[in-house]
Amino acid sequence: MLAPHPQSRRTERGASAVEYSLLVALVAAVIFGSVAALGQGLLTDLTDFVTSWP
Repeated sequence: MLAPHPQSRRTERGASAVEYSLLVALVAAVIFGSVAALGQGLLTDLTDFVTSWP
């Protein structure tokens, strides 16, 4: 049986870091897109709600 090459572990760790970075970027883009799409409408609804209070 061959022993694992020490550099292969480093390569896997680097690949994992890249995958996690891409996942975080995707989540951030989804959050940003949702806020951009719903933000103005939500702000208008909240403003109307607050100004309608006595």
